[in-house]
Amino acid sequence: MAKFELVSDYKATGDQPIAIKNITDNFNSGIKRQTLLGVTGSGKTFTMANIIKNVGRPTLILSHNKTLAGQLYNEFKALFPNNHVEYFISYYDYYQPEAYVVSSDTYIEKDAQINDEIDEMRHAATQALIDYEDTIVVASVSCIYGIGDKDDYIDTMMTLRVGEEYNRKQIYERLVEMQYVRNDIDFQRGSFRVRGDVLDIVPPNEHAKGIKVEFFDDEIERIRTFDIVTGQAIEDVMFANIFAATHFVTNKEKLAEALKRIKAEMIEVVDKFNREHKPLEAERIESRTTQDLEMLRETGTCSGVENYSRHLSLRGEGETPCTLIDFFPKDFLLLIDESHVTLPQVRGMYNGDRARKTSLVDYGFRLPSALDNRPLKFDEFNSKLDKVLYVSATPSDYEKQYPISEQIIRPTGLLDPIVEIRESEGQVDDIYAEIVEHSKRNERVLVTTLTIKMSEDLTDYLKKMGLKVAYLHSEIKALQRLEILRDLRMGKYDVLVGINLLREGIDLPEVSLVCILDADKQGFLRNETSLIQTFGRAARNANGKVILYADTVSEAMAKAISETERRRNIQIEYNRVHNITPKTIIKAIPKMVTMKKIEEVIHSVNIDTLKDKPIKKKDKEQLIMELEAEMKEQAKLLNFEEAARIRDAIIELRGVKTNERK
Repeated sequence: MAKFELVSDYKATGDQPIAIKNITDNFNSGIKRQTLLGVTGSGKTFTMANIIKNVGRPTLILSHNKTLAGQLYNEFKALFPNNHVEYFISYYDYYQPEAYVVSSDTYIEKDAQINDEIDEMRHAATQALIDYEDTIVVASVSCIYGIGDKDDYIDTMMTLRVGEEYNRKQIYERLVEMQYVRNDIDFQRGSFRVRGDVLDIVPPNEHAKGIKVEFFDDEIERIRTFDIVTGQAIEDVMFANIFAATHFVTNKEKLAEALKRIKAEMIEVVDKFNREHKPLEAERIESRTTQDLEMLRETGTCSGVENYSRHLSLRGEGETPCTLIDFFPKDFLLLIDESHVTLPQVRGMYNGDRARKTSLVDYGFRLPSALDNRPLKFDEFNSKLDKVLYVSATPSDYEKQYPISEQIIRPTGLLDPIVEIRESEGQVDDIYAEIVEHSKRNERVLVTTLTIKMSEDLTDYLKKMGLKVAYLHSEIKALQRLEILRDLRMGKYDVLVGINLLREGIDLPEVSLVCILDADKQGFLRNETSLIQTFGRAARNANGKVILYADTVSEAMAKAISETERRRNIQIEYNRVHNITPKTIIKAIPKMVTMKKIEEVIHSVNIDTLKDKPIKKKDKEQLIMELEAEMKEQAKLLNFEEAARIRDAIIELRGVKTNERK
């Protein structure tokens, strides 16, 4: 049993101790799947930390997006400072997948920008899982994509020990096979250099600290770590484990066999296209694959090497790919945060990926084996799991089939909002009166409708009535969306109107009222889960209230209201016993990126008239370079909302016409 040391001044309160005990006892008694029904603000993260400590197994925490994963990583890093808390998300700052659009006969090459710091953290995660039991990895759903064969990754590891003899030339050749680059000038992650009897290596999981190996003839006399910038020695070690510079790595024997398999598949596919009288596709796949084979033979890798992962790991057609989950022991612990959102993502990733790649295969851009470079299917994902805890305020029917532990009480004393039902007749005037009343108290309002037309008409009406209102709709880019939410919190707007206000980042303490129009209608946005989630937008304010405008009471409304009342009454009783007065959450309003040019881009690239006013090409290219540098800096600081905001500005800017004259 691994020892996880939970460090916190905070003690379990409310119904946390009961939830922690029930979940721990169930796992210890052999129950493999459980659900934690925990409302927002009830301290679910602290409960999860206690479960990790009690179960004592390597743990994977799965989140549905990078932003929340980053928040969880920081929280668990603080809670377990003496253990190995790692971070594993997609390492792309910008990613345009390879695709072929049949209708327009357009081939889109893969275009991506890899974030070096995140790639470093991915390597740190896999290496920690191999070397240590007390490891916690916070990951996005990208962890169910294939990352290369675990056994090959371990087999290619090279161990250097003080006092043992090695053939230095073989060590250098081995490093090259492991995809390290020899570079005496630009010494960075995944490179090595040789100076006389000294070999310096920067492993893929480090950017600031290298490994210095000192030889006397062929015997290693000393190994120590050192600061790459200053050259200052840090500490002496007796041995060093050197892992490959990439997860997609294989040995010479496997590579030789893989090359044979790839060539055999290419010949088979070319023959198939020729029989079908498709000479263009035949020539296309033969040319590309031949070039890739040559690169693989000479360097051990090639552009798009992941598309040959089935052959490189010598797997059969359709065989389950190796993912991050395979780096965990079989009895690991999985915590799925916001499971009602995360699980549907896991279910849907396979079909979306396959649909895109099928066109590439059918038209000769990729071999059929590229289809096996894929995310896990849902049943494959489930087959790899042992102990699982689903965590959600609104678990779906899938999670509800397992034993449920509730965490309803918020230590802050905040209550679920009061819910009222009002007739739809006269609803617009009623909403206007409510907004005026709440704005006098410097509080904000959210109004959600079912149709675009209703949202637009309501927004226009409220503007004519003198209110500060913004309309949040699907055509608004992510960067503008974040600005609107920030402006709402700062008081630039009194009310926000939209169709789907359940998106990430919509938790706004200043919002004290949520109005739901057509609450009795059937559909995704008015089912029990969505209604409870929408109610929660007002749960961070002490004056929280929800008004449902409806002519009848639907089953979903009744269940959502009943559940909210149940949670509210539990909290009221807890507050009475412990003499707690609910107080609105105080949450700092984040600063936006302050670069003047970024602000100019955010506002300008969305103006339709700009399309008819081309900018200078060199100005556009310079601006993109500056934006990319800032995007990487924000990603390095784990400010993923800011990084995403800048990324979207770059994407929009790329589509702006340019004046080719310099």
